[in-house]
Amino acid sequence: MLNKRLDIDSVIGRLSDGMTIGIGGWATRRKPMALVRALVRSSLKDLTVVSYGGPEVGMLAASGKLKKLVFGFVSLDHFPLDPYFRAARQAAALEVMELDEGMVYWGLRTAAMGMPFLPTRVGIGSDVLKNNPDIKLVTSPYADGEEFVAMPPLKLDAALIHVHAADQRGNCIVKSPDPFFDEIMSRAAKQVFVSAEKIVSTEELNIPENTRFTPFERSLVTGIVEAPFGAHPTGSSPDYGIDMGHLKEYAGGGTPEAWAAYRQKYVDLKDHAAYIAAVGGKEHISALPAPIY
Repeated sequence: MLNKRLDIDSVIGRLSDGMTIGIGGWATRRKPMALVRALVRSSLKDLTVVSYGGPEVGMLAASGKLKKLVFGFVSLDHFPLDPYFRAARQAAALEVMELDEGMVYWGLRTAAMGMPFLPTRVGIGSDVLKNNPDIKLVTSPYADGEEFVAMPPLKLDAALIHVHAADQRGNCIVKSPDPFFDEIMSRAAKQVFVSAEKIVSTEELNIPENTRFTPFERSLVTGIVEAPFGAHPTGSSPDYGIDMGHLKEYAGGGTPEAWAAYRQKYVDLKDHAAYIAAVGGKEHISALPAPIY
């Protein structure tokens, strides 16, 4: 039987300097934070990250991992600005390709389809094109003659995704109400590494009511990591909500000294289990309420 199970360190070991990595989830929802913390601890450098950004962007920026960020936004939702991303941006410590959210999606879609570009109206009339002069316009060949943005592909060397459950073959389900763009990010990537709240048998996963929760085919998945509470401090509904207290602690400093203290306390630990203990344990995370938007 095909077994794609890996541990966290094995996933990081398959990445290399200079890669373009897509990080799934949305701001403070279902970010693969167990994998991100391992990425911070690693020796990897000069990474390009494509993301609808949350705390993973701030952590990677603060640890000097980022060469470039391609993004539609970076937000901690209830705490609008990630202080470490803001500091890196203000210091011009990384290259940025700031896009409309729809253009990020369309760039991933272009890569997933293997196309050189896809036309879109998104971005027209904004400073996105002014700030990204490499993005060209294209004229419709038909009678309308309309001018479109020719969105180029956002090709990914790897994607990191977090899901509710998976089996060892790479079948996954996402039961939260916000799957957003993980499916298209996975199709845009050469390799897809998934952290799951739990790994279960194929029989347990493959029941009729789960069919609509399957985001992508198992053939896209390179490796599966079992990481209970692996999205914390972001939420992973229906398992647990966003840890607002922890995010407040993370965002409360914003200085190099604050980051060093946070990293020592929560990131530079021996393993994921030590992190769970450090943030209050399984009972604390399990009790976190789901946000209401």
